[in-house]
Amino acid sequence: MSTIATPSPSNLATCPHRPPCPGCPRFGEQTPPEQAEVALRALAADAGLQSPILHASPGLGHRHRARLAVRGRTKSPKVGLFQAGSHRIADTPRCGVHHPRINETVEVLKRAIRATGIAPYADKPHRGEIRYVQVVVERSTQQVQVVLVGNGNTPDVLGELPVVFEREMGERLQGLFFNGQPERSNAILGPIMLPLAGNPTVVEQLGGVDVHFPPGAFGQNHIPLYERAVDRIAELVPEGLDLAEAYCGVGSIGLGLLGRARSIRFNERSPEGLEGLALGLAARPEAEQARASIFEGAAGDRLDAIRDADLVIVDPPRKGIDDALLSALMVSPPKRLIYLACGLPALLAELPGLEAGGLRLRGVEAFDFFPFTEHVETLVWLDRNEEQFPSGRTIA
Repeated sequence: MSTIATPSPSNLATCPHRPPCPGCPRFGEQTPPEQAEVALRALAADAGLQSPILHASPGLGHRHRARLAVRGRTKSPKVGLFQAGSHRIADTPRCGVHHPRINETVEVLKRAIRATGIAPYADKPHRGEIRYVQVVVERSTQQVQVVLVGNGNTPDVLGELPVVFEREMGERLQGLFFNGQPERSNAILGPIMLPLAGNPTVVEQLGGVDVHFPPGAFGQNHIPLYERAVDRIAELVPEGLDLAEAYCGVGSIGLGLLGRARSIRFNERSPEGLEGLALGLAARPEAEQARASIFEGAAGDRLDAIRDADLVIVDPPRKGIDDALLSALMVSPPKRLIYLACGLPALLAELPGLEAGGLRLRGVEAFDFFPFTEHVETLVWLDRNEEQFPSGRTIA
């Protein structure tokens, strides 16, 4: 598997948090996970394609988005990841894969907890006021959007913590939110999201357009490399077609295609994703807005979104494409299907059915969105047997 990568440091610093932190089981390794590489090589070979390329970048400092548990005691709060198979926390103040602004934000939060006397959450007794923190770095400003997750329904459960935290963050803070999660649950975010200060969304330039990420919307943690994936997908989309995008989220792939498509049908189920999508569409010229339509609901319930589309883009969760949508793609395949797969096992299980339905695998590439882990994301595109669309640049 050949690699397209930006320069990487030859000697990675030893991580001070391993063990017990489970976040980077392959810390320091520069090659793709062997199991994924073998599977992708075989997939390409079976289709008569060249060995897939791997898009990668240096692992240190790549993570622009983090959800971290807050535990410990008021005088000595700990912020990090749970150790494997437990609710014991691994404190990670000097995490090397975090963007440096995330580590700065965590340190400010710890100081604010100590200053205000707010108690970190304890799982067994279901006590304590602050449970988690979500931090997202906006690339253009290097500011952070922060969500403080409290063990209650209203911000007053956190006392003066938000005020002190906001003051100490100063101009580094892009937006501050309270999220209420009062239930005994492993879910990080609860249903209540309230703005406290700053901007309502993080804005990223992807595909040449502004994409809005509300605090509850899904976003990739490795934004620089995800931008490369968005650009690669755009190269695979000829101009003047009727497009459909299922699992579109905030529109991070499709919004940049509006200027070249005849029409795009966006499908998404999450309210937060739909909120970001609406903001992104509102920022586009009227001519582009007129080409867009939104099909709200689960992908398997909105098969009308893909009906008669020339080209369909899917970016489903790790479990893969909804059964009803998968069946529809097999029965009536588009001219091209572009599939950005979060779950390689699901993709490998679904491809035989798609090919039996009349689609032929034309290309395979991989993206190392999670350096130092066993996970890679896979981009494949398939054309109807009688069709052959351009595939963009050719990479030896």
